[in-house]
Amino acid sequence: MSAFSTANILLPKLDQAGMSKWSVVACDQYTGEPQYWQKTAEIVGGAPSALKLILPEVWLEQPDTEERISAINAEMEKYLAQGLFKEFPDSLILTRRTQADGKVRTGIVGAIDLEMYDYNKGSSSQVRATEATVAERIPPRVKIRRDAALELPHIMILIDDPAKTVIEPLEARADSFEKAYDFELMQNGGRLEGFAIRGEAAADVLAALERLADRSEFNARYGLDNEDVLLYAMGDGNHSLATAKECYEMKKREGNPDADLARFALVELVNLHSPALEFEAIHRVITETDTGKLMSELTEALGLKKDGEGQRFTIILDGREESFAVTKPSSNLTVGSLQVFLDRYLAENAGKIDYIHGENVVRELCCKRGSIGFLLPSMEKSELFPTVIKDGALPRKTFSMGHANDKRFYCEARKIRN
Repeated sequence: MSAFSTANILLPKLDQAGMSKWSVVACDQYTGEPQYWQKTAEIVGGAPSALKLILPEVWLEQPDTEERISAINAEMEKYLAQGLFKEFPDSLILTRRTQADGKVRTGIVGAIDLEMYDYNKGSSSQVRATEATVAERIPPRVKIRRDAALELPHIMILIDDPAKTVIEPLEARADSFEKAYDFELMQNGGRLEGFAIRGEAAADVLAALERLADRSEFNARYGLDNEDVLLYAMGDGNHSLATAKECYEMKKREGNPDADLARFALVELVNLHSPALEFEAIHRVITETDTGKLMSELTEALGLKKDGEGQRFTIILDGREESFAVTKPSSNLTVGSLQVFLDRYLAENAGKIDYIHGENVVRELCCKRGSIGFLLPSMEKSELFPTVIKDGALPRKTFSMGHANDKRFYCEARKIRN
């Protein structure tokens, strides 16, 4: 069976202008830019908004977190009591996101069965994390979700569907379905359209996913021998899905009557092969360290040579940039081999690590004494599923999918408490 299914999806009964205020970007974006969230609050004003139902992570460590969570729960109850939402029972939502750069990303919103998800490294579940899950990040998020009446997803899950059998057939006839929403997203987020998928069309989606979940075909696809199927790989929102899992397990242990609702989490499925989906490298900079000692140990650990094929990356040190080949890899990916070493080195030596998106920013940061930068190649999309199957969850900050304003915006909701 596939872990993905239809759900009773809630959407606010608002016009286009109202939806533009309702929908806000994922809570884990712009964590270093509180001004973005302040501007969002100004745009929203007193209007109904998902902003009032989430806790942006920029505020997660503030002393008034408990008060913010109480206000979120109260706002959820108020919206439900006011009849703000229209329910789309037993449905999927086909989403068409036009990004600020004009590229169009299509996905399908539905429910993931958390019984078929395990975020731990080495998991063989059908739904798996692609990057390491930091256990310390889950408890603060559990506090937010534990007593919430609603969930709003920014979780994006990837499927490896090169034949385009799941999402694309719906995309081709999107305009034949009931339009659930169509509006401009705030703050250069682009445009978002949604179409309600029910009945036979929804059944076709689930049947196509069942075919992708066929064990023998899965093993043939990746050249494996009787391995468990990895059908759903996390793209964005890994810690949010892990939080949903922990809340479900907690309610199940307690015999909470809401456990049946908590067993599922709303997500958006996106095909790995969507042309709008691009993986971008995340580089590393180490500061306040003995760069000579680090280079010596790194060269030995990874068998670095200036010539050679295979895994390669560029080191920026003392104003010079040099490319090296890894002759003793410890991971299927260049970033994995490097990160394994850096984690061990920083556990034993002085130094701070930063994860940087732009190459020029890395160069600027490496101008300071005691700093060393690593420019990494972009991960190929085709490497994702084979690497997770072989290595388990990848090192943190392995890849990024698009810029912050291209990330998923909250729109749909679902009840997770009776």
